[in-house]
Amino acid sequence: MQDDLFAPQRAARLSGVAPLPARMRPATLDEVVGQQHLLEPGAAFRSMVEEGRPVSMILWGPPGTGKTTLARLVASETSAVFEQLSAVSAGVKDVREVLQRARHRLETDERRTVLFLDEIHRFTKSQQDALLPGVEDGTVVLIGATTENPFFEVNSPLISRCTLFRLEGLTPADLTELIRRAVGDPTRGLRTSGYDISDQAASALAERTGGDARLALNALEMAGHVASARGSTVIEDSDIEESLQRRIIRYDKSGDQHYDIISAFIKSMRGSDPDAAMYWLHTMLGAGEDPEFIARRMIIFASEDVGLADPSALALAVAGFNALQVVGLPEASYALSQTAVYLATAPKSNSVTRAMGRARQAVEDHPGAQVPAHLRDAHYAGAQRLGHGADYRYPHDYEGHIVAQQYLPDVLAGDRIYVPDFEGHEQEIADRLTAWDLHLGRSSRQDR
Repeated sequence: MQDDLFAPQRAARLSGVAPLPARMRPATLDEVVGQQHLLEPGAAFRSMVEEGRPVSMILWGPPGTGKTTLARLVASETSAVFEQLSAVSAGVKDVREVLQRARHRLETDERRTVLFLDEIHRFTKSQQDALLPGVEDGTVVLIGATTENPFFEVNSPLISRCTLFRLEGLTPADLTELIRRAVGDPTRGLRTSGYDISDQAASALAERTGGDARLALNALEMAGHVASARGSTVIEDSDIEESLQRRIIRYDKSGDQHYDIISAFIKSMRGSDPDAAMYWLHTMLGAGEDPEFIARRMIIFASEDVGLADPSALALAVAGFNALQVVGLPEASYALSQTAVYLATAPKSNSVTRAMGRARQAVEDHPGAQVPAHLRDAHYAGAQRLGHGADYRYPHDYEGHIVAQQYLPDVLAGDRIYVPDFEGHEQEIADRLTAWDLHLGRSSRQDR
């Protein structure tokens, strides 16, 4: 009984020393900032919580977007007991102990248990095997939190037993609301120490913390200390700058951000948007992405998306890669930037990509197609008796260095695999091919 009597005093003492993010943790769904797609009236997540019928789920989203908060609210709003494990430190023994306690609660007072598993993507197979029976029979309501794509990182048996909810990074408007709330709260926030914040500082903090509420509140608390050290109670832009030290870039080189941002970079260049291409390029460079990975992707892009519309694009992309190897970063960022802008503003053609697809399909449809006799190797003794090279026409002996002659296998004779676009330099290639087709009496490849 003594523990129960003194629990409020202990909680008050802990609250007094807790960091600002812990003190400002929402106590109800209505206090949560952002995630409107989960929390608006009628949304599946909110309805499930309000009806008091929680299901096992995986909360997937960037750091500081409220995964732990939502898990706690699921427990509190449904009158369930909240238990928490970290996949990094918990073992099979810990999992079994949680399941045992959860069964005891169900048998004695019919209270359910919400098991919050942080960093569920790190859960081992043995841990999952120990947990699955308790999830299947409803002994626990599992809430897993992950910053990684669960379809890549979590085993399918566990995913199949959970509902997936995706959380989005908070917007600057969301963070501004949170910052104002944290400054103005008279019992939990910075107002207890007499602090205020300028509009410019609040905006700067909201813009520079990458949609991460925890980071924003930690930086806000540190900015209060910085302001106090210079004898002020008003947090200014310079205090935010000092507390953050540098702009925060949320980027995991082995996770979703790695794939999403390189995809955005490629698609921005393909869409001929040099501004976006430069933004995503320097997002990756600032976050420490492997610069050779970026340079290799630009070499691929030069052939895949610019192609023969500007043949010099490939040479420039290779030169950018070579420059990176010679001078390294940060100096090579000039060459990488030059390459990205050039590729984004170059005329585009995917005719080579399309031709590759047609060629591969032709090989698949006609494997082992025979080389026409007149094209076969005729340099060795006896080749002529086999008919190899017979009737071959040497193009340089003809006007324009071109002559009507079959080069494809018989089963593909007359097919058009390469069809040019009329963009940039490729317009010249298209015109040349059209003239050759006319000269040789062939149908135009543009009609194929």
